[in-house]
Amino acid sequence: MPRIAAMKLRARLLLLSLALAALPLAQAAPAQYALDPVHTRVLFAIDHAGFSKALGTVSGSEGSLRFDPDDWPSARLEVSVPLTRLDLGDAKWNQAVLARNLLDGERFPQARFVSTRVEPIDAQHAKVFGTLTLHGVSQDIVLDVTLNQLKRHPLPPFHRTAGFSATTTISRAAFGIDAWKSVIGDEVQLRIEAEAVRQGKADDDTATPPPSPDTTATPAKEDTP
Repeated sequence: MPRIAAMKLRARLLLLSLALAALPLAQAAPAQYALDPVHTRVLFAIDHAGFSKALGTVSGSEGSLRFDPDDWPSARLEVSVPLTRLDLGDAKWNQAVLARNLLDGERFPQARFVSTRVEPIDAQHAKVFGTLTLHGVSQDIVLDVTLNQLKRHPLPPFHRTAGFSATTTISRAAFGIDAWKSVIGDEVQLRIEAEAVRQGKADDDTATPPPSPDTTATPAKEDTP
């Protein structure tokens, strides 16, 4: 009897081991990225007295992104946009828009977006819900996001980089920016182009870079992006 009991115990342990082996491996935590302020820019368009769409950009945004392309819902994004770097193509116009009766850049020099949830559409697209704080007012908005590319950057230091495009439309009055109604439209169309660089080191980040070009050949001139 003791021998039979021991055999049964071994059989149960074997079955348990097989069952554990069949379980899926735990997913790795989403990678952490930092926005590249040089290659991240916000473009805005707003009606100018019915004559045209005034176009402006804001460069230098900074923030953090937690992202796994196979698990969009786990993504988390926090971004700060330096409104004082706003550019409408004219110094006086920039100054007027940053004045107290509009953006009030002195009291509110930054806009901030923090994601609250992500709803994937397919492998390349998702809706990112979050809170935008602008002019001291916080409102929920939705970004329509496209993942353009996620791979190791071809230039040194060859870090893994994610590139995104996003769009949304907001009401400036919803954020308490309602001056000049007869000249400036209420609807503000936003387009964001962003690149995020993976933090730390990963196998694909530290892979051997492409071979150097033939040093005997005359190198072609190329602008640094």
